[in-house]
Amino acid sequence: MGDFNLNLQTAEEHLDEDDPEGDVVLGVLDGSTPPEEWVQTVARGNTLMLAIDGDLNKLASGFARDVKDMGGQLMHFRKFLVVTPPGVDINTDNL
Repeated sequence: MGDFNLNLQTAEEHLDEDDPEGDVVLGVLDGSTPPEEWVQTVARGNTLMLAIDGDLNKLASGFARDVKDMGGQLMHFRKFLVVTPPGVDINTDNL
């Protein structure tokens, strides 16, 4: 086997520092939370898992475009809306 000349002491310098860090925030999408609050939560790197209580199109219209414009994703899954920040993809391969 060959010599790889691996320098683990400097390996951290080459790691991506742009990896999103955040929480999964559970909530209810019922119109009681201002759309700006959802946008700010996602902008801070958090993923939203929102139980939908009402008309999804009407309830999400106040923040969906802003999330998409910043590079985030939205997906309706069963009775939930999943909203991810930029850099966090929603994998649907197993659906």
